[in-house]
Amino acid sequence: MSGQSITDRITAAQHSVTGSAISKTVCKATTHEIMGPKKKHLDYLIQCTNEMNVNIPQLADTLFERTTNTSWVVVFKSLTATHHLMVYGNERFIQYLASRNTLFNLSNFLDKSGLQGYDMSTFIRRYSRYLNEKAVSYRQVAFDFTKVKRGSDGLMRTMNTEKLLKTIPIIQSQMDVLLDFNVNANELTNGVINAAFMLLFKDAIRLFAAYNEGIINLLEKYFDMKKVQCKDGLDIYKKFLTRMTRISEFLKVAEQVGIDRGDIPDLSQAPSSLLDALEQHLASLEGKKVKDSTAASRASTLSNAVSSLANTGISFTKVDEREKQAALEEEQARLKALKEQRLKELQKNPTTDSSPVSTVGGTISSAPAIDLFSTPSSTNSTSKAANDLLDLQPAFQQPLPLSTTSTWGGFTASPTPHQPQNSRGLNVDFDSVFGNNANANNLDSTGKYSYMQSHFPLFPISL
Repeated sequence: MSGQSITDRITAAQHSVTGSAISKTVCKATTHEIMGPKKKHLDYLIQCTNEMNVNIPQLADTLFERTTNTSWVVVFKSLTATHHLMVYGNERFIQYLASRNTLFNLSNFLDKSGLQGYDMSTFIRRYSRYLNEKAVSYRQVAFDFTKVKRGSDGLMRTMNTEKLLKTIPIIQSQMDVLLDFNVNANELTNGVINAAFMLLFKDAIRLFAAYNEGIINLLEKYFDMKKVQCKDGLDIYKKFLTRMTRISEFLKVAEQVGIDRGDIPDLSQAPSSLLDALEQHLASLEGKKVKDSTAASRASTLSNAVSSLANTGISFTKVDEREKQAALEEEQARLKALKEQRLKELQKNPTTDSSPVSTVGGTISSAPAIDLFSTPSSTNSTSKAANDLLDLQPAFQQPLPLSTTSTWGGFTASPTPHQPQNSRGLNVDFDSVFGNNANANNLDSTGKYSYMQSHFPLFPISL
């Protein structure tokens, strides 16, 4: 039995009457059912973001309107649907969200309808903060960190020093807000928060992968930086170590709730000696007395750290590629199921050809058909062709028998026989036409038919 409330049904019916398919789908994706938004509704909304004639602001405003509901279920599912479109929808959607001054104003949201409402309201406030921060990050750098190209020629690995020192703190801020969701395994008790956690889990993997590559680029440039840049770089690296510990705890929660171990990347810690080398280099630039260290030892420490972080990046990339492959296989399986279903329908209801002429294997077979070009034959003695009102032949001339026929285009075409002309003109036998054959030979002295004599005979009148 459907868990939709009466309010959900009424709202969907109102949108059906107004003809707004997008509003109706948003309503169905954010019902009061304690479960995540249905895939078919999310897929439809994703397709809408790819259509150029769809009003993206209207779609976003419809989702924002649903977050004003008093039910924690509706609000949570609205946030989840918005997050899903930000990740999998067309980039136009997140571009519009980034252009807005305000997004979700749910810092004071509280559902007092029950104990579960109190608990879930806390996570709704944290979740809305992350979505706001995700949009702000896009506004600052004009791209989504979770979608950037990775690898040795990726965006974060090829970024110059000045831009890198400005970009990494933006990633750190977004990562901090994501980890502030701070959910435990025993708090993931329903389908609504589970759907949100899965999206956060995927964002965390991709976001940390970009973060990790930015740190690798920073370390490779660190010993060539200026003093001020080295100071900022050292501070960024220290924060990175702290966040690596927090992301490890987040991934443990994912493992506890049943996410496949193969979908959870391995984190490789950089050697502690690297931090000492970075601090000593900064101290030397500031003119402080430090321990002597050779360039060879410093290069060796840096190489080990970069190699360790690169392995972490490879692990994150494999998880991402595995997810893409799983999505591709799921789509192929769905297409295969649709194809099999269609073939079964065709086998149950085969289409029949109602045409009298059927072509099979290049051979034309003609079924008995009505000859549209030949003159009807007179086989009935009581009904002659000469009695047809549409036949213009003289009554005393019988139609000549058809001696030759020719086949053309699958139809039997019969030529019309040539009728000889009467030298005395056309004499129409009206009496024969009107069925008075007894007076068919009543002609006057001129040889013409006397209609008055045949139809109005003289009767003797007694005086």
